[in-house]
Amino acid sequence: MKRILIASVILIASVIMCLCLLTPAISAAAEREVRIADKTGDWGNPSPYLSYARGPGYVRMHFIFDTLVWKNETAGPIPLLAEDWEYSPEEDVYVFNLAENAKWHDGEPVTADDVAFTIAYMKEHPYGWVVLDSVDRAEVIDPHTVKIYMSSPYAPFMEDIGGTMPILPEHIWKNVANPMDFVGDGAFMGCGPFKYADFNKEHGTYRYEAFDEYHLGRPIIDRLIYVKTGDPQMALQNGEVDFADVKPDMVDTMRARGFVVIEGPHYWNKKLMINHNREPLDNIVFRQALCYAINQDEFVDKSLRGHGKPASYGLISSESVWASPNVPNYPYNPDKAKEMISTLGYVMEDGVFTKDGKPLELQVLISMIGVGGQPTPDRDGEILKNQLEKVGIRIDLTSLDTKVVDTKVVNQDFDLAISGHGAIGGDPKILYEMTIQVPGSKPSPNTARYNESEELNNLFDDLMHEMDPAKRRAAVYEAQNVYARELPAISLYYPTSYYAYDPDAGVEWFYTIGGIAKGIPIPQNKFALIGDGASTGVETAETTAIETGTAAQSTPIAPGLAMIAILMAFVTLQIKLSKRKP
Repeated sequence: MKRILIASVILIASVIMCLCLLTPAISAAAEREVRIADKTGDWGNPSPYLSYARGPGYVRMHFIFDTLVWKNETAGPIPLLAEDWEYSPEEDVYVFNLAENAKWHDGEPVTADDVAFTIAYMKEHPYGWVVLDSVDRAEVIDPHTVKIYMSSPYAPFMEDIGGTMPILPEHIWKNVANPMDFVGDGAFMGCGPFKYADFNKEHGTYRYEAFDEYHLGRPIIDRLIYVKTGDPQMALQNGEVDFADVKPDMVDTMRARGFVVIEGPHYWNKKLMINHNREPLDNIVFRQALCYAINQDEFVDKSLRGHGKPASYGLISSESVWASPNVPNYPYNPDKAKEMISTLGYVMEDGVFTKDGKPLELQVLISMIGVGGQPTPDRDGEILKNQLEKVGIRIDLTSLDTKVVDTKVVNQDFDLAISGHGAIGGDPKILYEMTIQVPGSKPSPNTARYNESEELNNLFDDLMHEMDPAKRRAAVYEAQNVYARELPAISLYYPTSYYAYDPDAGVEWFYTIGGIAKGIPIPQNKFALIGDGASTGVETAETTAIETGTAAQSTPIAPGLAMIAILMAFVTLQIKLSKRKP
């Protein structure tokens, strides 16, 4: 019997030792990592001023920096840093009450001083995604209450500023004289759900770590990584990533293999940028002739293989709640296009229009720009070239890197350029931003910089400042109608985009109604990674952790404790039996 007891004790000790050795490995294996595929890779440092000025750059940054309010899958605005807010039309003032448990990644509390500082700093150092001309100042009422005074009524405030402006930590940024040079300590420290870990510009990879003390609850994953890959769909199929965009003709195959596929709304448009400083592009008749020469259906059939739809000439997505029902249209009519060009003094010679002995020739810049910044093989250039040459316009097609095309458009070193952007499903302010160079903002490659129509400018004024919902909607509708007549740019089509994810990774990705922040149509909303606390803003970190499983890192010991209990019971039983024996 002594041998049995000794053996039992040795067994218990062995189990305990094994558990002590295995628990760290089990805990490490239990860490949840999500990897997202991306073709481009480098979208700039994930800091407000250094991320590249397209949607993917903002998305990389938004995991680290929070705004006052946000959007979930179906609605907005909802609480983020601000728990609640109110607007006083009499004073034209917004009052925000901040979450008292919000912290910066270095442990310092987020306060109203940080919000007031951010507004003052961004007024002094303009931030590309937000224009603060309509904001007069911010006043701190108490540590968690801030009052924002407007210089004039500003209808898009909640989405355009409240839901897009990243709040900066004053104790870090107050000594930063030039934000474009700031890459030192604290440059990538925010109060969002993830902490910055690494950005490799050469390899185009980003790595983020979960912020344990995030005020809406610890993220449901431990690590988020962006991986640059030439074929995102293949990387997903091979298990190298958990989330990627997929080709439309592979949707059924991906679903059959167990992946969840989500189809995006049409909040992104491919469009023809126009340099209005050059003849004959400065003439409204010529721009309308271009529309009659363009067959939108051919782009959808050939470029998209039917996975998309013709775009509205009013820029705002036809699926937006703001879409005008009366936008002028230009049915494909090459003969009408020729007739209109002829009225401008051009004469057709050997199939090409000429004027003063010079052929009508335009250069068209093209790149591989696609939805969500994902490069796609370009057929649009050849399609456009064929269509325009059919009506007598000679086309010089020039293919360049997307960032080079963007630079040329910003510098107005082009005739025509095929480009594209999202945000056409969010607040209709995008119509203003994509037409006129907003004072105090950085030049955008998507902005037409068209200021020739007094009627359109007046409508933009109403669109931006009319606080009565019915009157604002009327102005938005009419602005689209006039835009479609003036044609600062020509929208071609909306592609249908698809993303797929591995459900075993534990994240349910979704598209945001109207787009992330001010309208980014990329299904990488950080609320997908936060859990239930993101929906209400009231759950504690402990509650969220329990619900998502992140508080269970010690649970691998539980089976071991059960085993120890069984062994102890076994030894006790053996002792009792031994005492009963004579």
